[in-house]
Amino acid sequence: MMHQNNVTEFILVGLTQDPLRQRMVFLIFLIFYVGTVVGNMLIIVTIKCRQSLGSPMYFFLFYLSFADFCFSTSTAPRLIADALSTKKVISYNECMTQVFALHLFGCMEIFVLILMAADHYVVICESLHYPRIMRKQVCLILIILAWIGSFIHSTAQIILALRLPFCGPKLIDHYCCDLQPLLKLACMDTYMINLLLVSNSGAICSSSFMILMISYIVILNSLRNHNVEGRKKALSTCMSHIIVVVLFFGPCVFIYTRPPTTFPMDKLVAILYTIGIPFLNLLIYTLRNAEVKNAMRKLWHVKTAS
Repeated sequence: MMHQNNVTEFILVGLTQDPLRQRMVFLIFLIFYVGTVVGNMLIIVTIKCRQSLGSPMYFFLFYLSFADFCFSTSTAPRLIADALSTKKVISYNECMTQVFALHLFGCMEIFVLILMAADHYVVICESLHYPRIMRKQVCLILIILAWIGSFIHSTAQIILALRLPFCGPKLIDHYCCDLQPLLKLACMDTYMINLLLVSNSGAICSSSFMILMISYIVILNSLRNHNVEGRKKALSTCMSHIIVVVLFFGPCVFIYTRPPTTFPMDKLVAILYTIGIPFLNLLIYTLRNAEVKNAMRKLWHVKTAS
C-alpha cells in the first residue's frame, strides 16, 4: 500500500558541487555515454543483420548490449544534464521510474551474464551436445525467463519505494534515485524495508556472483583436457569475462548487502557499475572479438556501397 507523503520532488546532490569539476563530470560522462550508446547500437544492428552471428553466444550478446544501453540510459543522461544545472530537481514520479528502470535493466544484465556463462560452459565442457542443448528455442525461453525475472525483481523494488513516506528533507545525497539513498529520507523505521532490500537485491547479486564464479572455475578446470591453442583462446575469453563479473558484482554486493548506512565512496562505486561497466562490456565483448569486428566492417561496407 502506497503511503501518503508531502514531497512531490527531490533534489539530487550529484557527484560534486564545484563548478569546474561539474564541467569535467559533464565532459567525461558524456564521452562514456555516447560511446556506450553508439557502440551498443552498432552491436545490436550488426548481430541483427549478419546471419554469420547467429550462434547462441551472439544471441545473448544482443540482449546484453540492449540491457547495457538501457541500464546506462536510466542514469547517465540525468547525471550529464545535472552537471550543468544549478538546481538538480527530479520529480517524485520520475524518481520512482528511475528506480524501476535501474533495477529492471540491471537485473536483466545479471541474468544475461549468467546465460552467457552457461553458454561458455556448454561450449567447452559439453561440446558434443552443444547443438542439442543450446537450441534456438531453448535460448529464446531462457531470455523470456530472464525478462520475467527482471520484471518481478524491479516490481518488488518499486513496491518497496512506493511504501516509503516522505514528509520533510528532500535532498538525495546521490546522482540518481535508488532505494538506499531514499531510505535515509523516509520518515519511518526502515529496518524491515532494508531487510527486504537485502533479501531481494542483495540475494540476487550475491547468489549470481557465486554461480558465475563457480561456473568459470569449472570451465577453467576443464581446459586441461584441451589442446594448447584451444586452451589459450578459451582462457583469454574466460579471464576477460571474469574481470567484468568481478567489476560488476563487486560494487553491487557492496551496495545491496549491507545495513542502511552510507559511505563517501558510494557514489563512485555506483558510477562504476551503472556507467563504467556498460562501457567496459562494449570493449571486452566486442573489440576483443574478431568475428564481431569483421561483421561490423562488412556491414559498414555494404551500407556505404549501397
